[in-house]
Amino acid sequence: MTLLSVLSAVDPMTILWSALVLLALAAVFGILLAVLGKKFAVKENEKEKEIRSHLSGANCGACGYAGCDAFAKALAEGKADVNSCSATAASEKKIIGEILGVSVDAAETKIVVACNGGNAAKDKYEYMGYGNCRSMELLGGGRKVCPWGCLGMGSCTDACPEHAIDVRDGGYAEVDREKCIVCGKCVAACPKKLIKRVPADAKVYIACSNCLRGGKEVKAMCANGCLGCGLCAKLCPAHAITMTDNLPVIDYSKCTGCGLCASKCPAKCIKHCD
Repeated sequence: MTLLSVLSAVDPMTILWSALVLLALAAVFGILLAVLGKKFAVKENEKEKEIRSHLSGANCGACGYAGCDAFAKALAEGKADVNSCSATAASEKKIIGEILGVSVDAAETKIVVACNGGNAAKDKYEYMGYGNCRSMELLGGGRKVCPWGCLGMGSCTDACPEHAIDVRDGGYAEVDREKCIVCGKCVAACPKKLIKRVPADAKVYIACSNCLRGGKEVKAMCANGCLGCGLCAKLCPAHAITMTDNLPVIDYSKCTGCGLCASKCPAKCIKHCD
């Protein structure tokens, strides 16, 4: 028996009524879904949405939350401090403060790279995988013997919307200040957390993150590494430098920008910002 013969044996009114019943059921379920969707819809918080639009969008988690959406929600609910986000520019933080009705003390900053190792840092293996710092870092922490060193594969470059940071001849990332808009996306992109913010008027910065002390151990990893000698701290006339974990830390509220530390550093790890 063919399909055509079966259909011809069915009463046309039966087919019509069946179709009408199905249409009616579809209409009822459609209306029901629309009503339930409206009743149980999660209302979007306009304040949260506005705050989110001013965050960097890096979703780095440095603020302690799962991402920018979670951080925006916490800010809107008064459970977080906008300065917990290191990737958002000071100007945007102040706008968020206005939205929240609070005063935000967020100074203007600029970006520096706390490493000048690159080609001067020894390799522990030859990497032949996908060209990205994050992927390389998954393989034993990266190719560099120094566990704190720049991997030089340009994750920061890929993240920068203005092409203001790239890996140059030295083999480590450097910032083009004329192009940099201080959005902080490179800060979030670096798996070694070597890209940092310093005050916009800072004159010098520490271009090394190696926490070892002693020339022999440091030089075994990188020819440009900080020796942890503390000479910069001893010579600073403003007492703006202290040694923490064998690395100099600059108190920019005290620093006069004289540059003595940079000129006297035996490893040339303290650099001028401009």
